[in-house]
Amino acid sequence: MPAQLNIAELVEKLPPTDREIEAQKAAEKVAQDPAKPPAKPAKEPGASKFTGPEPEVARQLCEQVLAGGRDSLTQLIALVRDPASPEFKNYKPEYLLRCLTLHVGGTGKEAARKTFREVLTAELRNEKHSPAVKGYLLRELQWIGDADTVKALGSLLADEALCEAAASALAAIGAGAGDAFRKALPGAKGRCRLVIVQNLGVLREVKAAEALRNALNDEDRDVRVAAAWGLARTGDPKSVDLLLKAADVPPGLERIKATQACLLLAENLAATGKRKDAAKIYTHLQETRTDPKETYVREAAAQALHALAGELF
Repeated sequence: MPAQLNIAELVEKLPPTDREIEAQKAAEKVAQDPAKPPAKPAKEPGASKFTGPEPEVARQLCEQVLAGGRDSLTQLIALVRDPASPEFKNYKPEYLLRCLTLHVGGTGKEAARKTFREVLTAELRNEKHSPAVKGYLLRELQWIGDADTVKALGSLLADEALCEAAASALAAIGAGAGDAFRKALPGAKGRCRLVIVQNLGVLREVKAAEALRNALNDEDRDVRVAAAWGLARTGDPKSVDLLLKAADVPPGLERIKATQACLLLAENLAATGKRKDAAKIYTHLQETRTDPKETYVREAAAQALHALAGELF
């Protein structure tokens, strides 16, 4: 990158938003006739729209930033602002970062992708960035992250402000993410604990089955429900009795959700050849769901048992 290139100036080469165009036109009219008051909008404006550059222009901008190496990437990230901050100007820096993510994700861009990924990860440790800015960086990493990224993101699962964005990035990266979630779970509290349990279910993390079984006794109802769903997703036969117990709570949302988890577990068990375990769940639900409001559960269990009968006996 030429020494005289300024990243802020480069960002401004992106097209303006519709709001900026309208404001510029209004300013030009006022300049032409200062005595005439500016026209009021006919209605409240909607969200500002942004028209991206032509693909070739975007490619050239990305190549210019990448040519400057880590320093240019760091400069670009430094321009990103929380939309709620008084320093926020527009979304152009974020848009150029997204362009870079797409650009380095292409074939033959492995070296550039590695550099960009490392800079994004390093900037997550920069305390000058607000949680909103770090959340944006995490959303980019979910597209280009790797095993090393997973290690770096694991510590953010305990951060109340960033755990959801970090979890989304980890789940998208996939490889090794289960270990990060499992290691973070024992010390996690509040919203972070719920997010971790939910994502262990998303990943069908079989190694977390014991931890999820323990979470069935969590003081937080939402965590208990998420743990039940996670165990159902893993198809863990050791969880049959515990999940049935979790579903036999008094009527309410937790009973409904845990019962759904039992049905899902039974379905997954049957699909993997553990038909007797599946039949145990269906039989229990058929015998215990006697309330008229739970007729649908009893009927679903009966139909499933009928389907299994020929294979069991």
